[in-house]
Amino acid sequence: MRRKLVAGNWKMNGNRESIRTLVEGIKNGLDGVNCDVAVCPPAVYIPKVAGMLDGVPVEVGAQNVCDQDSGAFTGEISGAMLAECGCKYAIVGHSERRSLYGETDELVAARFAAARRNGLVPILCVGETLEERENGTTEAVVARQIDAVIAVEGVAGFDGAVIAYEPVWAIGTGKTATPEMAQEVHAFIRGKIAGLDQAIADKLVIQYGGSMNPGNAADLLAMEDIDGGLIGGASLKADDFLAICKAAS
Repeated sequence: MRRKLVAGNWKMNGNRESIRTLVEGIKNGLDGVNCDVAVCPPAVYIPKVAGMLDGVPVEVGAQNVCDQDSGAFTGEISGAMLAECGCKYAIVGHSERRSLYGETDELVAARFAAARRNGLVPILCVGETLEERENGTTEAVVARQIDAVIAVEGVAGFDGAVIAYEPVWAIGTGKTATPEMAQEVHAFIRGKIAGLDQAIADKLVIQYGGSMNPGNAADLLAMEDIDGGLIGGASLKADDFLAICKAAS
């Protein structure tokens, strides 16, 4: 039985005061939560958040990780640095990194590998644009993004890792895939991994990352292959985030 994971991606939001309020709200509302929980603050706040969550069953993740371990890479943060600051997870390949900053499948795969070799659990984001969905190429796009990682790490790279399916057209737009639409892609992802290693596929956590909120979480999480959520906007409000965590419990 896969244990669900709800991870909040705070993106470039928050300040010291708002983050303190948010973290305290989450800490005080964990009664009844029986799933894995993580928050991914902006990098400069990771040590602060990790300190506030010390001894609390909420993990900390990074929103990105450098593909290199050290050296002259101005502005980057290595996996070892993130681990030392208290991170367990690292998001790689978020659609905003791909679309706004030009991250290729190959670079994302290298970031995935860097997370793993530094003891972090990568959360690999995959998903299609609206044009790709309307063209009927959703599965081809998702397969290509996964294959880039397999080319570097093999299917064994997904042992203990996380995949987040995020239909790009449903991020920050207020639109969301129906539970059935999301389940179809999740099942495709699991089936693709199963074609290479059934045991890894059976335990692979596949999150949904397309505008999950308290109103739709229960229906999405009821689907057989949806194992949690990578939460954007709703993770910035403790009550909303906790409602999703409880729906996953």
